[in-house]
Amino acid sequence: MSTSPSLLVSDLHFTWPDGDAVFDGLDAAFTSGTTGLVGSNGAGKSTLLRLLTGELQAQQGSVAVPGVLGYLPQDIALRSGLRVDEILRLREVREALHRIESGGGSEQDFSVVGTRWDAEDRAVALLDKLGLSHIVGERKDLDRVLGTLSGGESMLLALTAELLAEPDVLLLDEPTNNLDRHARARLHQTIGAFGGVVIVCSHDLELLATVDTIAELRKDRSGPSELRMFGGNYEHYRSVIDAEQQAARAALHDAKNDARKQQRELIETRTKIDRRARYGQKMFEQKREPKIVMGARKRAAQESAGKLRNTHIEKVADANAAMASAEDRLRDDREIRIELPATKVHAGQKIIDTEEIEIVGPERIALIGPNGSGKTTLLRKLDALGAESPWRYLPQRLDVFDESRTVAENVADVAEHASNEQIRAQLARFLFRGNDADAVVSTLSGGERLRAALARILLAEPSPKFLMLDEPTNNLDPVSRAHLTEALLRYEGALIVASHDLPFLRDLQPTRWIEL
Repeated sequence: MSTSPSLLVSDLHFTWPDGDAVFDGLDAAFTSGTTGLVGSNGAGKSTLLRLLTGELQAQQGSVAVPGVLGYLPQDIALRSGLRVDEILRLREVREALHRIESGGGSEQDFSVVGTRWDAEDRAVALLDKLGLSHIVGERKDLDRVLGTLSGGESMLLALTAELLAEPDVLLLDEPTNNLDRHARARLHQTIGAFGGVVIVCSHDLELLATVDTIAELRKDRSGPSELRMFGGNYEHYRSVIDAEQQAARAALHDAKNDARKQQRELIETRTKIDRRARYGQKMFEQKREPKIVMGARKRAAQESAGKLRNTHIEKVADANAAMASAEDRLRDDREIRIELPATKVHAGQKIIDTEEIEIVGPERIALIGPNGSGKTTLLRKLDALGAESPWRYLPQRLDVFDESRTVAENVADVAEHASNEQIRAQLARFLFRGNDADAVVSTLSGGERLRAALARILLAEPSPKFLMLDEPTNNLDPVSRAHLTEALLRYEGALIVASHDLPFLRDLQPTRWIEL
C-alpha cells in the first residue's frame, strides 16, 4: 500500500440552512501531488474547501487531514483592513519581539516568540522570493494594510502566509486571480515544488495543465453535487468528458430511433389485434362453428393478443428507459446569457480627457502591466471622475454590494424604474433563478459574486456609455468567459479592460493597448 499522506473525506453530508443540499455522503481521497478541483460556478468547490478546513461544519461525516493544513481563500482581497503581519500571522510574535527588544518583555512574550526570533527576517526573505520586495522590503513594511496593495499582491502575500506555516496540505481557491504573468510563473513553481497534498480550485487552464489529477464536482439538476476523479491534467479530463458526451449523444440518437420504431410496431400490433377481434366476433355472430369451439378459439385469440400486446408494450418501455438513460448521461450545464445595454458612442465623442488618459469615441482599450503598476488605481480615479456620468465600473475586489442584502435587492438599488419581474428575468440570465436571486450577497462564492456584480452594473440605469472592467474573468468558467467575450464584442460603447488574461484581451479586439 502507498505510504504517501492522503486527505480523506468520508460520508460527508452538508446542507445549507435554507435546505439546499450540497453533499450527500461524499467520499474522496486526495493523495500527494496536485489535484485540480473543477466544476461549474455554484457546484460547491469553495464550500468543499471550507469544509476541509473546518471553517464550515458538516452535518455528518469526517475529514482526516495528514498534518498541518494551509488554506488560501479566494476572497482574501476583500479583507482590505488587515495588516500585512496579520495576514502572515506574525502580529502577536512581532509585538512580543518589539517589547523584548525594548527591554520590557514579559515571560509571556518569550513564550509567544519561542524559537521564532528571526520571524520578521524570514517573512521579508520569503516575500522577496515571491517578488514582493517592492511592497515589503524591510521589517517596518509589515505594518502596511492590505487595502494599499493590489489584488495580485494580496494573493501572493496570503500564499506566503500559508507557506510560512510549513503545511503538509495546501488548499488554494482561485490562486491565480489578479496575478501577472511573472507572479503566475512563481506560483506554478511553488506548487510544483510542494511535497505534500495540494488541492487547487481554479478555472485557469494554464495552471490546470500542470496538475496530476482532476477532481470534478458536478451538480445535476436539483440534486446534491458528486465528486469524480480523473487521472491526468485538464486536457486529459476534457478528452474523457468529450468522448463520453459523444457516445451519449450517439446512444440518445439510437435510443430515440428505437423508441419511435417500437411505438410504431405497437400501434401496428394493436391494429392487427383489433382487426382479428372484429373478424372473430363476426364469425361468432354467424355461428359457423360449434359454440364450444368458437369460445375456445376466442379465448386463445385473446390470450395470444394479450401476450403480443404486452411484449410490444415492454419493448416500448425498454426503449424509453434507454432514451432516458442516454439523456441523463448528457450534460445540461447552465450557461450565463449576457446582453449589454444597447448604448452607442459616436466617433469623435469625447468620453474622458484627463492628464492620465484621453478616450474618444467607442474605443476598446486593453490596460496591462505587472502587479502594483497602478492599473486599479487608474480605474478608480476614472470612476471617481464619472460619479455623475453614465459610466460603470467593475472593481477587482467586487466590493460594490450591501453584503447584508440579497442579490435582487442590490440590483434594484441601481435600477429604480425596473419592476421586480424585470429584475428577476434579467438575473435569470446570470443564473440567479428563482430563490437564487434571494441569496444574501455575503453567502455567495467568488464566481457567484462576479456574476452578481456584472448583473448589477449592466442592469443599472441609465445605461452605461463607458465600461471599466478590472479583471472581469476572475472565477469565470471557460464557457461563461466565452459568453462575456461575445457580449463585449457586441457592445458599442467605450470600453477599458484591465486584465492579466492576454488571450481574453486579444479576443476583445482592442483598438488600443496601454501598458503601465
